[in-house]
Amino acid sequence: MGQHFLKDDNIAANIAGSLSVTCKQVLEVGPGTGVLTKFLLKRNFEKLIAVEIDRESAAYLRSNYPQLKEGLIEGDFLKMDYGSLFEGEFAVIGNFPYNISSQIFFRVLENHDQVTEVVGMIQHEVARRIASPPGKKDYGILSVLLQAWYEIEYLFTVDENVFVPPPKVKSAVIRLSRNATQTLGCDEKLFFQVVKTAFNQRRKTLHNALKPITDYNGEFTGKRAEQLGVWQFVDLTNAIQDLLAENTQKQEYC
Repeated sequence: MGQHFLKDDNIAANIAGSLSVTCKQVLEVGPGTGVLTKFLLKRNFEKLIAVEIDRESAAYLRSNYPQLKEGLIEGDFLKMDYGSLFEGEFAVIGNFPYNISSQIFFRVLENHDQVTEVVGMIQHEVARRIASPPGKKDYGILSVLLQAWYEIEYLFTVDENVFVPPPKVKSAVIRLSRNATQTLGCDEKLFFQVVKTAFNQRRKTLHNALKPITDYNGEFTGKRAEQLGVWQFVDLTNAIQDLLAENTQKQEYC
C-alpha cells in the first residue's frame, strides 16, 4: 500500500501531541499497526475515527485496540464522505502513505470548511514544498492552494531508520492550521485552474504559461508563477475572469 510503518514510540507520541488541545474530533488516516492510535486514544477526544484500507491491518487494530469500537472504519480515505462521519469541525492526522500524500491534501482542501487542522508525516520533499514561501524553487501548486486556507508549520524531520521497511528518503511532520479566510474573493474553481496552469510551465512568464486559458497581458504578465503569493493569484484569477467575460461578450456580439 506504499506505507512505511513507524516503529519509534517517542516520535509517534510527538506526532500525536502535535494536535492542538482545542481539537475535539479527529480522523486518523492509515493507522496501520496503531503506533499513533494508542497515543491518540490517551487524549480522550470527543470522537476518534481511524480509517484503514488494508484488511490485515484493520483486523490487527480490532484485536489490539478494541476501545476503538465503531470508530475503526475499513475503507478508503480518498473516497469517504466526511459529512457522514462528523458533525461540524474535525482534525486529520496520520503517517500518510507517500504515494497518496498529495491526494490526501487535495481531499483536505475540498473539505476546508470542516477540517480545522492537519498533522501529517510525509516525504521530506513534499513537506518542504507545502511549507515553502513564494520565490523558492520548492514553491508550487500545493503551496499556493494550501496556504490560501491554512497556516503551515514544518515541525520536525524524521530519519529513515525509524520505519519498517525504511524508506529511501527522509520524512517530515507538518501541521496545517485553518486560517481566518472565509472566502478568497474570486471564483475558486478558476483559481485552482489558474494556479495549476501557471505552474505546469513554471519557467515561462505568466503571459505564456496562461495561454491555455486566455491571452493575459495584465499586471503580472512578465512574472513567473513562483513569484506570486496567494493574494496575487487571487488578483490574477479575477483579472482572467474579466478577460474571459469580455471574450464571451465579443463572441456573442459577433
